[in-house]
Amino acid sequence: MEWDAGGHEKVDAVVIGAGAVGLAVARALALAGREVIVLEAERMIGSGTSSRNSEVIHAGLYYAPNSMKAQLCVKGKAALYAYCRERGIWHSQLGKLIVACSQGDVSKLRHLTENAARNGVVDLVILSRKEALSIEPELDCSAAVLSPSTGIVDVHELMLSYLGDLENSGGMLVLRAAVAAGRVTERGISLLVDQHGGSVLCCRTVVNCAGLSAQRVASAIEGFPAEAIPARYLAKGNYFKLTCRSPFKHLVYPLPSDGGMGIHLTLDHAGRARFGPDVQWVDEIDYRVSEERLPLFDRAIRRYWPALPESALAPDYCGIRPKLHMAGTAPADFMIQDGRDHGAPGLINLYGIESPGITASLAIGDLVCRLACEGDRVAAPAELISLSEAQG
Repeated sequence: MEWDAGGHEKVDAVVIGAGAVGLAVARALALAGREVIVLEAERMIGSGTSSRNSEVIHAGLYYAPNSMKAQLCVKGKAALYAYCRERGIWHSQLGKLIVACSQGDVSKLRHLTENAARNGVVDLVILSRKEALSIEPELDCSAAVLSPSTGIVDVHELMLSYLGDLENSGGMLVLRAAVAAGRVTERGISLLVDQHGGSVLCCRTVVNCAGLSAQRVASAIEGFPAEAIPARYLAKGNYFKLTCRSPFKHLVYPLPSDGGMGIHLTLDHAGRARFGPDVQWVDEIDYRVSEERLPLFDRAIRRYWPALPESALAPDYCGIRPKLHMAGTAPADFMIQDGRDHGAPGLINLYGIESPGITASLAIGDLVCRLACEGDRVAAPAELISLSEAQG
């Protein structure tokens, strides 16, 4: 494609990527009165990370205090439950149990509750083994923590609602519209879009919500500093489904592991159970379930559910998480950059938006809208709540 191929069209705001976060950002911009086009490279919305996850509404227990993940998760959780109730989107506040599988892990549960309290999550209940088994008799643990504000949501229905809000406010979604290149100009950001022979969009604001492709999109923009683009690491998460009836009514999580929250049990609309994700560091995006990891799943699940029936697990699906840290290093926070961070006014990049991205999606949308509409840079993490509250 060439930059002079097709016509040049002036656009107020373009959001790249139609996953849950991209649609939430586009929705917020449209509701604020901006003219918005969402460009999605695939043939449907949410075909990447947004459709390959546990569909959990997270409470905000694990994340470092004052981090973006912690604050946007807690704020986003409240907003998401209210939004789902208002719009009739299927969700269920099931609650979850985080279990200590040995006596030596009980102290880790207390540390988890202390961390959660610093994040503003104050509804956790520490349960003895007897108390935990009284609500989940099939469980085996030394102790547990009940998180009553954890739930599940139909992510596809949620994304369709975000899209409806966008379109009802005059916004537009364009599918099979990959961004091939870009340029930083004096008047904003120009994008070369690979669709119907190619076209050039001259944009006042561009929000890069491309998920796994966010770094590639940023690197394709001429005039954008390469040193401002963080390294991307890929963590594959496999899921196996339970082929028999689940005895559990709550989500069940072990204590967190390197790169993730451990192989946990989640439930769908019908109460069917699946387990995952694990953390499999990979170099390429590959959505085939790694079936050779079945024994690892079996061992991990039997630590908290010893009665797992033989041969009751079957491959289900997998997802890829866009990490900003490598294996064995401290978890990285979300990264949201605007012009004051990288020197390209009008361009906002979102990197490393993994879990709890869906939970935080409305809060992320409000924050990015504030940055785009008022020109504010991303503040110190401790200031994020006040920024978002000022928007909403």
